[in-house]
Amino acid sequence: MSGADSIQRGPAVRCDEGYRCEVCGRDVDAITDSDLYLRYVLGEVPLERLHLLPERHIRCNPSVAQFIIDESFPPAACEGPFAKGHLDAEYVRSEEVRITRAWRRLQQLPALGLSIAEYPLAVTPSDRRPTPS
Repeated sequence: MSGADSIQRGPAVRCDEGYRCEVCGRDVDAITDSDLYLRYVLGEVPLERLHLLPERHIRCNPSVAQFIIDESFPPAACEGPFAKGHLDAEYVRSEEVRITRAWRRLQQLPALGLSIAEYPLAVTPSDRRPTPS
């Protein structure tokens, strides 16, 4: 048996399967639930790092989820020093606007027909697909 034949491999993962949440261990089945893609839309994760970074559900990252203010997203509580109640009120307001806007964009992505490079708000800031000139 050669060295290559003796390598043990984990279970095969199909490309259409979701990535495992590093917090709860369940699959992140939809981009609309992805903390990684939310951070990408926010411009916090570069495109070339998406496949290298761990995934988690938005709700499994309460320090970010607490800033999403939308009737279709039940409020998330964050405990400890990063809870909104411990932060500057102006900072909290600006994060609520910024992260809620990105979350709403994330919810729309499946229907927008954008390329992955167009997902970040800095690239296509409107909530609609850009129209050709």
